[in-house]
Amino acid sequence: MCAASTKVLVAMSGGVDSSVAAAILRGEGHDVVGCFMRLGSVGEELAEAGVQIKHRGCCSIDDAHDARHVAAALDIPFYALDFKGHFNRVIDYFVDEYNAGRTPNPCVRCNDWLKFGHLHDYAARIGATHVASGHHARIVQGSDGAQLHRGADDGKDQSYVLFGASRQRLSQMLLPIGHMRKDDVRDEARRLGLPVSEKPDSQEICFVQSDSYADLIEERAPGSLSGGAVLDQDGKELGRHRGHQRFTVGQRRGVGVASDHALYVLAKDPACNTVTIGPEAALRRSTLRAADANWLVDPCAQWRSCGVRIRYNTPIVPGAVRDIDGDLEIRFDQPQSGVAPGQAAVCYEDDRVICGGWIEAAQ
Repeated sequence: MCAASTKVLVAMSGGVDSSVAAAILRGEGHDVVGCFMRLGSVGEELAEAGVQIKHRGCCSIDDAHDARHVAAALDIPFYALDFKGHFNRVIDYFVDEYNAGRTPNPCVRCNDWLKFGHLHDYAARIGATHVASGHHARIVQGSDGAQLHRGADDGKDQSYVLFGASRQRLSQMLLPIGHMRKDDVRDEARRLGLPVSEKPDSQEICFVQSDSYADLIEERAPGSLSGGAVLDQDGKELGRHRGHQRFTVGQRRGVGVASDHALYVLAKDPACNTVTIGPEAALRRSTLRAADANWLVDPCAQWRSCGVRIRYNTPIVPGAVRDIDGDLEIRFDQPQSGVAPGQAAVCYEDDRVICGGWIEAAQ
């Protein structure tokens, strides 16, 4: 934590988690400033014209109103910052990754580039030494400085999406609710009388307006989705698809081929516009390589035992990691299914995040 006189900028999304985070810091005596990032991604023009839109993510016009009301209830200054230009980078990344045959994770990039990137720059301009958020993860002070740990609520842990924060950045981050379970967060919101105590958690990608992200890809990159072949492992055509971007490695449902046994997406080839499917056993991989490695401990060229998470909602499995020319090489104790290029691989020692990177290939 930090001294009581510290000025803290709190990223307020309008949800219960960030609202309680702001309240906790306010109660501890910090000089708290609330901030909402306007991303221009969820139908603001329609909402401002009085047209009701479906709540999908964490950055709608209704969320901005909720954040402002909470700030007023807490009697803290509140600003809405225009991050629309910066957020276009996240959307472009999302579209480009799908078109390149990978499966992106825009929430991680949003945290890296915006919440703990540009937002820290703004914090420095107003004299704030720390940026806080309502993520379910913990900052723990250790012998080697600030450490990123899993949140106390296993079902809500968000340490995976924060792996990209630098070691230096960790010392400037506050995660006030990381030690709490979600039920306790809501109880605290009720106790404080906050107007968002019963607000549902956001579940969707905030900039995807329809029920299909493919619509966004077609809108941002017209003509990029086109029909192609669905192949078996021997290259035999089994059916047709309406764009390789509609599939992800490990996907089972919606492959479009009738079979008396389960079929999974094994690979995508954007150059040939093909999708290869096969049995679950063919998905299993023993090693992977991840680029853009971010180490939150000293990089290690020798194998280091760890737990590995290859997607946000998958269990942590035992394995080992080492640094290879700035990339991560990760091996699993037991082969794993659904290792998708474009997703993040994050490594843990007990509850601590030690490193992470972006999956490039697996064997």
